[in-house]
Amino acid sequence: MHSEVMIETSDRATCTEGYSLRFNGETGKWMLSVQEDIILNMLSQEGVKTILDVGGGHGQVAIPLAHNGYDVTVLGSSAECRKMISDEIEAGRLRFIVGNPLQLPFPNKSFDAAVCIRLLSHTLNWKRLLRELCRVSRKCIIVDYPSFKSFNAVSGLFFPLKKKIEGNTRPFRVFFDKEVIEALSSTCPGTLKLKREFFLPMVFHRVLKNAKVSRWLELIFAHMGLTFYFGSPVILEWIQSL
Repeated sequence: MHSEVMIETSDRATCTEGYSLRFNGETGKWMLSVQEDIILNMLSQEGVKTILDVGGGHGQVAIPLAHNGYDVTVLGSSAECRKMISDEIEAGRLRFIVGNPLQLPFPNKSFDAAVCIRLLSHTLNWKRLLRELCRVSRKCIIVDYPSFKSFNAVSGLFFPLKKKIEGNTRPFRVFFDKEVIEALSSTCPGTLKLKREFFLPMVFHRVLKNAKVSRWLELIFAHMGLTFYFGSPVILEWIQSL
């Protein structure tokens, strides 16, 4: 039995129509497609069938996964977190469970994989979240986070401007890769795959509002090797040792 812990509710902010507007238009679709392609590629190599998407009521990952044939369960911290994916739930393509991300209501090794996107950087007890993801997964977990080794190193200075531009942005924790890897290593033995999404800040692309130019710029920076070293957000896959 788990002892009672504080309920983590940060996912509620991402499961709204207002939040989905951050990814409106061609630029938003392009940014989500980059994320989707990385995650699908990672999972395709692990023989995964069943997936728990923690805090995934925004549908950014759960819906593409379900449409690609995966058996997906979404966990949200409240019933309201199902709003953006209700059509998929009603159609039987997704299952939705209410629960605490820091105290997942599943036995050990209940799913092949656990995915958690848009939550780690807003979770105070992020190490416990990682432990829970590892506990309920048999093969791997996938998380994302903003990297300090990027333009995020000065994000605090420009947060007021970012908030003015984006409107509904929230304060977030920026991570060093090392601290996430060490937290995972201390939880369960495993190996690492890591992919960085963009060299330029996502807010830059939102202001630019030109997906074609954004895609072109990011291809150039990736070819130069800048994204490999200084890109963000990071999508990290932790493949658990048997």
